[in-house]
Amino acid sequence: MRRLRNVKIVATLGPASSDYKMIRALFEAGADVFRLNMSHGTHAEQAARHAIIRQVEADTGRPIAILADLQGPKLRVGVFANPAGEELVEGADFRMDLSSTPGDATRVQLPHPEIFAALEPGASLLVNDGKIRVRVKDCGRDYANCVVEVGGMISNRKGVNVPDVVLPLAALSAKDREDLEFACELGVDWLALSFVQRPEDVIEARQLARGRASILSKIEKPAAVKAYDAILRVSDGIMVARGDLGVELPVTSVPPIQKRLVRGARAAAKPVIVATQMLESMIEAPVPTRAEVSDVATAIYEGADAIMLSAESAAGKYPIEAVTTMNNVALSVEKDPTYRQVIEASRVVHRETIADGIVAAAREIAEATNIKAIVCFSLTGNTAALVARERPRVPIIALTPLMSSARRMALTWGAHCAITEPQERFKGAVLAAVHAARVDGFAGVEDMIVVTAGVPFNVKGTTNILRVAPCDERLISSVDPE
Repeated sequence: MRRLRNVKIVATLGPASSDYKMIRALFEAGADVFRLNMSHGTHAEQAARHAIIRQVEADTGRPIAILADLQGPKLRVGVFANPAGEELVEGADFRMDLSSTPGDATRVQLPHPEIFAALEPGASLLVNDGKIRVRVKDCGRDYANCVVEVGGMISNRKGVNVPDVVLPLAALSAKDREDLEFACELGVDWLALSFVQRPEDVIEARQLARGRASILSKIEKPAAVKAYDAILRVSDGIMVARGDLGVELPVTSVPPIQKRLVRGARAAAKPVIVATQMLESMIEAPVPTRAEVSDVATAIYEGADAIMLSAESAAGKYPIEAVTTMNNVALSVEKDPTYRQVIEASRVVHRETIADGIVAAAREIAEATNIKAIVCFSLTGNTAALVARERPRVPIIALTPLMSSARRMALTWGAHCAITEPQERFKGAVLAAVHAARVDGFAGVEDMIVVTAGVPFNVKGTTNILRVAPCDERLISSVDPE
């Protein structure tokens, strides 16, 4: 099975998509990566979904990536004496403190001393996804006296966002550490890290993962936007988590931030996912709105590696239709001549290493001649990521002897991943490349492909050779056997 598009689709699993029949149907409709949301469901339920995905992978013969999304610390107010909550009126005073006494219309508990330690007068506190906004007038180690700027109904344990300060909180809560170890032992391919504020948060998660999964940083806080370049350097991938960004920042600032984050990740040759509310109306409706289709298309035009469904596939009424819609939007956009113009206009030239030069030459040769595909041998997936950064017009076939690498590359733009035997000589690599191109329908016996590899084989970071090869094995006898 080969996809006829380059952008990848991430589908979240949940109550609406937990059995073999549905998960296989989602894969066949176009899902390339399945997301396990660790904020919901037990470890036993996530393990069962993981096992089903691996069964679908075995039955279809295609590598599938699994992404475990860690919850991150959750900041919430306490409880109110009135179970229905209280109405906060614009201009009124409101206090948050550490006292466990049930709240009323004048105060409530905020059981997070770390917040008070970081607050300063003038800082904003957002409650219930930003529906309520209060501004700090004065504060101390255990209180914050505020004025209500945007009123509304506040009730028990509503979430709190603190957009104006960097909180002295680790990105990994005790639950996250347990979930991280569970997910790594389960064998997931990617870990999505929530509440990232600084590069040290990513480094901590990487140390705990110990190479068992790649780390994808969710950019959802203003502090992460400011520290993006440093966070990107220590991350394996990026998720543009627009939901929380739109709460903690003015919603009008999210589109330009999205463009900057996507372009930064593309330039770094690291996969980037655009996520949150992409087809949200399809939770209840079998068709999306025109605005949602345009939103999905925009992410594809920007060159995102992947676009993601959340509740649409996890809990919605139409999970298969949601994946099918994303797939069809991608097919339509990528056929548009304007798509190539936008992608190529935003390409950044990189010529810092031999590998950079090799993959750039591969793209230029493929696009200047009648080449059918670029085939790259990639032990870790890095070479495939470099080829994908070029956003070539021809398909990318990524060959690797490691199933773990093939699964991780399922998130990389345009990469058609396949398992091959370990190679020792370049002639064998060329023959394997030809076989993969022909078997998977990318080229015929009369066609040509570009092959990139590293000599010596099976050594990380050695991409140093390029060959234009015929797809007729009888004509490969002239290839240097070394």
